[in-house]
Amino acid sequence: MTKTRGREVDPRDRAFGQRVADLRRARGLTQQQLAAMLSNRTSGWMSQVERGIQPVRRMDVLNEIAAALGVSAQTLNPDAPLPAPVAEPAPVLSNDLDAAREVIAGHPALNALLGTAPADSVDLEALSSQVDEMWEQTHQANHPVVSDMVTELIPRLEQAVRTGPWSDRLRAYGLLSNAYQSLAAAFARQGDARAAWVAADRAITTAELADDPLLVCAGVFRMVHAFVRLGDKQEAERAARTAIQALEQRGDQSPEALSVLGSMHLAKALVHARCGQRAEAREELVNARRVAEQLGEDRNDYHLEFGPTNVAIQATSTAVELGDAGEAIDVAQTINAEALSPERQGRLLMDLGRAYAQRRQPIDAVDCLLRAERLSPDLVRNHAAVRAAIKEMVLVSGPNAPKDLMELADRTNAME
Repeated sequence: MTKTRGREVDPRDRAFGQRVADLRRARGLTQQQLAAMLSNRTSGWMSQVERGIQPVRRMDVLNEIAAALGVSAQTLNPDAPLPAPVAEPAPVLSNDLDAAREVIAGHPALNALLGTAPADSVDLEALSSQVDEMWEQTHQANHPVVSDMVTELIPRLEQAVRTGPWSDRLRAYGLLSNAYQSLAAAFARQGDARAAWVAADRAITTAELADDPLLVCAGVFRMVHAFVRLGDKQEAERAARTAIQALEQRGDQSPEALSVLGSMHLAKALVHARCGQRAEAREELVNARRVAEQLGEDRNDYHLEFGPTNVAIQATSTAVELGDAGEAIDVAQTINAEALSPERQGRLLMDLGRAYAQRRQPIDAVDCLLRAERLSPDLVRNHAAVRAAIKEMVLVSGPNAPKDLMELADRTNAME
């Protein structure tokens, strides 16, 4: 057999081999170690791949090498087809927010609207404190507490905007919008996309009545996340894009405006990642990072928790969505999220756990998911992608599945 000469090597195979070699070295692996992570491969075979002598044409082999290196198949071979979108399992909704669903099932203040409610005095300071507390409970994913608060708070605010003094109406509408946004976030985190859509829509309407354009855009942010969970990615992308365009045309450079703008770029990155649009998702992350650098600190304007740290968290999440597990792990390990809410810390650990699951490292994956569960149990137990990852780990492990993994699968109903 005639030995393949260097000049006869296909340039595409040479480029592929170089990418494999670069990523292998970046991971601190030898050719022998990388080959040992694959099925029935030797260091000699790996050497030929890296020199371009051994082409890799089969998708199963390509996917195996990519998984071992912690990247997507498209990172190694840009011409490789994107995997078909996997339908997320339907959310398993708890009854923690049932009372809140009843509040938005009709008009929360018909008596005030029809003029049959007494014109009670309005204590906006007390209502403002309650809205802040509602947001605090939402960030901690304490959904039963949020639901209990909503049953009284939203009807009182709906009445306040109709019966209170005119001088207080704008502020009252702003508080009402914030309450609806908190509720939209709670519904979204529980997986109830339709209820999140209703709450976000009401948040946008009341924010406009409050004459607060940035609060309107924050409501659009909640709407984008509702659209994503509904699977309406085209509507989600359009909502994010139009908000970004409007904010950029306004040219407001205040910290509050930058927080909203950066958050919208992150929302748009999420949409593109869910669609498998790698270049577009990364472009939005670059845009968000530029805004975060301009902002210069982590803030919580409009309860968006935007800043350099949150951009890094979103970069981790985006890498997981795109199948770049190695990149997600590398980015996550540089993040110090201690100053952020338990919800944000839990979300980072969930994404890190999913990344380890993609790399077939179940011990590390379960450790991260258990830590996330301790911080925000409802968030973990109601997250469709986390349940899918847990189910896959159980199926791959078979009868040897660790006890912690099986108990986690039971708590999240992952096998249903």
